[in-house]
Amino acid sequence: MAATLVDLTHQVTTAMPVYPGDPAVLLEPALTTATAGVNVLALHLGSQSGTHVDAPYHVDVTWPTLDGLPLERFAGPAVVADLRGLEPRTAVTPELLAPALERCGEGTVLLLATGWARHWGTDTYLAHPSLTTAAAEAIVAAGVRTVGVDALSVDPTPDPGPDDPAVAALLADLTDEHDGPDPVEEPTLAAHRVLLGASGGGVIAENLTDLRALLAAQEAGRPVEVSLFPLRLVAADGAPVRAVARLG
Repeated sequence: MAATLVDLTHQVTTAMPVYPGDPAVLLEPALTTATAGVNVLALHLGSQSGTHVDAPYHVDVTWPTLDGLPLERFAGPAVVADLRGLEPRTAVTPELLAPALERCGEGTVLLLATGWARHWGTDTYLAHPSLTTAAAEAIVAAGVRTVGVDALSVDPTPDPGPDDPAVAALLADLTDEHDGPDPVEEPTLAAHRVLLGASGGGVIAENLTDLRALLAAQEAGRPVEVSLFPLRLVAADGAPVRAVARLG
């Protein structure tokens, strides 16, 4: 059977989904053939836009930046953990990862197939499953330094709260009256810190697309390799990638 290439990358488009608070994405013509003889796009986007990788510097200024990591961190043989069917905001434990981690070792890229790519562009995309700290520790203990997920983050994404200003104001008033905690908690990024802070520096790839073809190949005994090479940005916390899998 001939090898198959599978694109795991979301298209970069104007107003595409981004992590709450991240820069909006805008693509617009800078030059056109009508006025300058060539077509050139002007791009405005954040380092964490679309399908991207995180470098350790993303969560700690004393940790390696993107250009300080070896190229080997961005490619390798992959093991896919089948996490489909989980409820929104499910905490992924070491037990759920155990079958996949048994097949992992140094140099393995672990891909988390939650099935959440199907919710891309909807509010439900924010309610993805996420790793517990213990699960992240188990991944690192298995020798894995590169983890990818078909969701917005390996950590829980905070609920952005109601869009209606009147509802938001009412909730704020209720919180003040009862002297309670803010209903929207700041993310701790605990799993990020464990994975990215691993010895030698780790990498996290987020917003991968549908991983079903990879799961099917793995079940059929076909080798799966993945490449997640980022833009070569200087001193960066991360960068968009063209994520591609090769099914042997």
